[in-house]
Amino acid sequence: MALNRRNFLRTSLSTAAVASFAGTALASCNSKAAKESDCTGSCCGAKAELKISFQEGTAPGANLNEKFDYMEKMGIVGFEPGGRGLAGRVKEIKEALNRRTIKVSAICAGFKGFILSTDPAIRQECMDTMKEILAAAGELGSTGVIIVPAFNSQVPVMPHNRETRDFLCEQFNEMGNFAVEHGTTVIFEPLNRKEAFYMRQVADAASICRDINNPGVKCMGDFWHMTWEETSDMGAFLSAGKEYLQHVHIASRKRRSMPGEDGEADNYVNGFKGLKMIGYDKYVSFECGCQGDREIILPAAVELMRKQWEEA
Repeated sequence: MALNRRNFLRTSLSTAAVASFAGTALASCNSKAAKESDCTGSCCGAKAELKISFQEGTAPGANLNEKFDYMEKMGIVGFEPGGRGLAGRVKEIKEALNRRTIKVSAICAGFKGFILSTDPAIRQECMDTMKEILAAAGELGSTGVIIVPAFNSQVPVMPHNRETRDFLCEQFNEMGNFAVEHGTTVIFEPLNRKEAFYMRQVADAASICRDINNPGVKCMGDFWHMTWEETSDMGAFLSAGKEYLQHVHIASRKRRSMPGEDGEADNYVNGFKGLKMIGYDKYVSFECGCQGDREIILPAAVELMRKQWEEA
């Protein structure tokens, strides 16, 4: 079709007008001056909430009760235990959480084998151990169990092609059905390319969740991995949306330490804006080391997160 100069200008101006309107609407939605009464959609963060979670090794304390005492004083509402041996710890964790404000957030891996192995026995080991952890996660009221389809170190692995993707969808549909039966979910975690090449971006994981189309299969984002793989933290979270984003990990952005230990690099405002826009109400959980005095660094890290959440 021929496109003369007049038609080209008309089309360009129309496109610019649409882009301008969209940009204005988005800016208005993100504006701190906008009141909740002026915006009822999740894009304005009306339903978003910063629910901070600690992994088991994050808080100081010789046992769970001491850790939970410390966490409650700081207003931490989530606890992310590891999945290995979880079935044998259900009673212990339930008793320690009794009458507390803290809930179990996600379960961090702990399975054996890997689902993309070329060895059927290793794949079955992954499925069996994941189901064991999922059953325990359901008993604890967890939001889900985190899994990586294959780490770079796990070989031999299936080729990176469409057939492998289709196989992955089949396997996780089965796993997702089991998760739903137990009131929880399976959560894909994208990692940076140095750790796992197959699934590196939140959009990759979200697209697989969409294709599986199972309420028991979700995904997550990890600020540390996103530092190296995403062009926009906000865009990454928007690509998953509230429908698929089930969990978030946070760490400093250079050394994977406590938020704030890497100075100005530890800026999460853009990502927090994305979480607010989708009305995210799950957990943001610490998965990181600590370079300094934990008793000083940890409260400062929590304060930084809350400050940046408000800025977003």
